[in-house]
Amino acid sequence: MSNKIGREINLLEKYPKPKRDILKRANSKTPEQQLIAKKFDKEFFDGDRSHGYGGYYYNEKFWTEVVKDFINYYELKDGAKILDIGCGKGFMLYDFKKANPKFSIEGIDISKYAVENAKSEVKEFLKVGNAAKLNYEENTFDLVVSITTVHNLDLIKCKKAIMEIERVSRKHKFLTVDAYSNDKEKEMMYSWNLTAKTILHTEEWKKLFLETKYTGDFFWFKP
Repeated sequence: MSNKIGREINLLEKYPKPKRDILKRANSKTPEQQLIAKKFDKEFFDGDRSHGYGGYYYNEKFWTEVVKDFINYYELKDGAKILDIGCGKGFMLYDFKKANPKFSIEGIDISKYAVENAKSEVKEFLKVGNAAKLNYEENTFDLVVSITTVHNLDLIKCKKAIMEIERVSRKHKFLTVDAYSNDKEKEMMYSWNLTAKTILHTEEWKKLFLETKYTGDFFWFKP
């Protein structure tokens, strides 16, 4: 197995960047709100904004163009098997399937609520699952994606999840994680964060990727 990590590449460049009032959240955030958010239940997805998304609904402007970039960059063809870890309600997978109905898609999420309230067209392909213990054979998927998910685990489980991504992928991998590159970004990240348990400097993440023998691509979430 290679001891080199993949590319730092922003494949989410075309994802619309929402306006975030970081100062407002920092001044109003409470431990109780964080506990509610970390349940990843209805309040996190479709409750008040202070608990998470403040309403998690499909909008084609979010993933449609992003998915096209994934397909082109990884040269995904008919029959490609795609796994989304932390799939939520399946919006990204829906756009993959819409882009090419011959893709084989699967998604897992820790949230029973999200899976039960998934987009109807892809609901049958989703299930509740644990990123640190994937119920798939080695080398099953052509592409494994995990967007802002593994950092919601503590460090030990986060490492296991990254190793699992490597294990079940036979080709391409891409993940994004909460990260910072300087003290200002660190302050902003901790002010905004509701759910992440593992927040690291970008260079620390790269060392972790090497430690876990992760060979896939990656990028950072910074509010």
